[in-house]
Amino acid sequence: MPQRTLLLVLFDGVQSLDVTGPLEVFTGAEQHTPGTYRIRTASLDGGPVRTSSGLTLVPDGALTGEPGPHTLLVPGGEGTRSPDPRLTEWLRTHGPRARRLVSVCTGSVLLAAAGLLDGRRATTHWAYCDELARDHPAVRVEPEPIYVRDGHIATSAGVTAGIDLALALVEEDLDRDVALAIARHLVVFLRRPGNQAQFSAQLAAQTARREPLREVQRWIGEHPAGDLTVESLAARARLSPRHFARAFRQETGTTPGRYVDRVRLEHARRLLEDTTGGIEEISRASGYGTPEAMRRAFLRSLGTAPTEYRRRFRPAPAH
Repeated sequence: MPQRTLLLVLFDGVQSLDVTGPLEVFTGAEQHTPGTYRIRTASLDGGPVRTSSGLTLVPDGALTGEPGPHTLLVPGGEGTRSPDPRLTEWLRTHGPRARRLVSVCTGSVLLAAAGLLDGRRATTHWAYCDELARDHPAVRVEPEPIYVRDGHIATSAGVTAGIDLALALVEEDLDRDVALAIARHLVVFLRRPGNQAQFSAQLAAQTARREPLREVQRWIGEHPAGDLTVESLAARARLSPRHFARAFRQETGTTPGRYVDRVRLEHARRLLEDTTGGIEEISRASGYGTPEAMRRAFLRSLGTAPTEYRRRFRPAPAH
């Protein structure tokens, strides 16, 4: 198997976890299967950089002295807000030469500034998706997924999503068993699917200001298999169905039906990942009623059936 050179770009204001998260994954793969990766870190002039948290990182060398890598990884952080123009120019020149171009969090902002995401699908940290779309209209920004792959370019959401993406790339380069061994060592799931939303249902929606609506949100989360029709929820909030639906959307940013769908999907995912319950049992416990209804919901939202989701994303028992 040919060795792949992995180059991580460092700059002042970089988010330390955007660097060390993927670095631990790829280093783990190299330790597991020696000769897989040659890992390098580099800054513009080869000097130390100070991360956004105040940690100092010492790179292996200067970007100008690095040959074209197989995988070029660009992390994010506060330093992407006003990047050194030399860094943008370096990425514009050298980015197209990489076999695989990867960004973590707002590293996608640097790739977009260098023109490397034009005409591509991409994502970034949820707080910067609107800004990325506004400043770079040629980029097709997808705010929901934790990572997006478009050809040889892969972009991920904030911080821990970089670990998920790195595990996916290791699984692609080696195999699932190696990625699983690394995930176990780091005490994380093998990897979340790329099209999983950046938020849980409760975080994706705003918390309602009024107590009756907040109580309804809590009740939905605790009773996904209950009667969650608009009429039932409206009665619990002591509002008319029409007034409830309008107030819920106004205060949470989503409709009651969409919120219920997200809660049920999230509940079913957790049961598939964390329990050995059967598909029929889980479909009832999650409010779907039948396995077929749950299957349609999974295919619509995640692009995979529940049985396949469990096979891929439930960690195998340790021996």
